[in-house]
Amino acid sequence: MDATEKIKFLLDEKGWSAYRLSKECGLSANTILTMLKRNSVPSITTLEAICKAFGITISEFFAEGELIEVSDDTRELLNYWSTLSQRQKENLLNFIKNFDK
Repeated sequence: MDATEKIKFLLDEKGWSAYRLSKECGLSANTILTMLKRNSVPSITTLEAICKAFGITISEFFAEGELIEVSDDTRELLNYWSTLSQRQKENLLNFIKNFDK
C-alpha cells in the first residue's frame, strides 16, 4: 500500500474527512485534497504532521498489518526498555512473568 492509499485507509478507519485531517494536522485542506486526488507522495514533514494527527508514528504508518495504539505509559516503558542491557531486560522479563504468581 502506498502512502496516499494508507492515508485514505486511515481516514476511512477513523471516519474522518480530508477536511478533518487538515484541521487535526495543521495543514491546509487544499494540500490534503490535492495530495489524495493526485496520489502524490507527501513530504516527510507533511507525513509527520499527518501521523501525529492520527496518533501514530511514522514507523507504525509504514508497518504492515493491524495498527495498535500505544499509550503514553507504554511509550514511556518502551523508552526505558531501550536503555537496558540484555541482562537487565532478561531480569525484568522474569520479574514480570512471576509478578502474578
